[in-house]
Amino acid sequence: MNSNLERLHPYPFEKLAKLKAGITVPEHLAPISLGIGEPKHPAPAFVKQVVADNLDRLANYPTTKGLDELRETIANWATRRFSLSEGSMDPARNIVPVNGTREAIFSLVQAVVDSSKPATVVSPNPFYQVYEGAAFLAGADPVYLPCDASNGFIPDFDKVPESVWASCQVLFLCSPGNPSGAVISRETLTKVIELADRHDFIVASDECYSELYPDEANPPEGLLQTCAAIGRHDFKRCVVFHSLSKRSNLPGLRSGFVAGDADVLAGYLKYRTYHGCAMPIHNQLASIAAWNDEEHVKQNRSAYRAKFEAVVPILREVMNVDFPDAGFYLWPETPFDDETFARELSAQQNVHVLPGRYLSRTVDGHNPGENRVRMALVAPVEECVEAAHRIVEFVKGFKA
Repeated sequence: MNSNLERLHPYPFEKLAKLKAGITVPEHLAPISLGIGEPKHPAPAFVKQVVADNLDRLANYPTTKGLDELRETIANWATRRFSLSEGSMDPARNIVPVNGTREAIFSLVQAVVDSSKPATVVSPNPFYQVYEGAAFLAGADPVYLPCDASNGFIPDFDKVPESVWASCQVLFLCSPGNPSGAVISRETLTKVIELADRHDFIVASDECYSELYPDEANPPEGLLQTCAAIGRHDFKRCVVFHSLSKRSNLPGLRSGFVAGDADVLAGYLKYRTYHGCAMPIHNQLASIAAWNDEEHVKQNRSAYRAKFEAVVPILREVMNVDFPDAGFYLWPETPFDDETFARELSAQQNVHVLPGRYLSRTVDGHNPGENRVRMALVAPVEECVEAAHRIVEFVKGFKA
């Protein structure tokens, strides 16, 4: 067996299941899950219809590179959304369709890391655990940059030692952030690109929450958008990950894309032809329909906006909690330790959240997720409001 498998940590939900083992939830209260970031809004009917109308394509092998029409649709969407220079996003060279961003993040690291020399993969902390697992299995060492309230939940890149950058091969960004929802500014993204040029590493920006934001006139900045703004139209050393899972409530479609530096993506595509992970054709056709429509995405944002506006004022009675810049998570401070909060909230109120420490690593004695929990406002608004009221009742009545 690959010895690097021994380096993998249990997934956060494995830890949560262990934490809650043996508890008895109150049967008179319906369960409300705020723990898993799985969209619960309805999948668009027109997308489901495309899948149904094209099931005969199950008889065809899909190509790893994907349909020309899908790559052209993605290129057009990205150009519109991120104000890219017309023609800079070449569908044949700058885009690779993938089966969701999770497998893409993992496989890209396997393709680009050269473990024959010192290799680190740098990521925010807290972080999406695939960043870490991908690093371990590629033979690299993860380095964690703390993201807490003191730095606006965005890494302070000025404080990173030169020795870290010297061995860095991939820097992960997550904007909007999971779990904080913090959005990285153009100024900071420009700084990151300059660091990548100076130290020769790839900037990999996970932007799967980019289409969930409160202000229709102010969508989050993307890494390729910053590239375009500073005249970097070849997107050198920059790649981004996007998905239909959150944008379009289609996590089961397993559809997304990687876009950016054509040289990086040429090697990545070569890797994928051996990896055997082509997207089924009926999923590709459904993805074309989803990327071509913005109305359902606006409705999605409106639904999340209503939940935040309803829930945050209720929770503020007992918790320190802010509206996120974007995304669908809340990242509140807990009035006592996060594991106790999550376990006892489940036991007493049948409301389920994720302890913040499970999304983070302790470095130099500091875990930026401690005494916070992640709440995913994915349930219907009525359930989210009910959960908020139960949390208030729980905190007011809790005795250690």
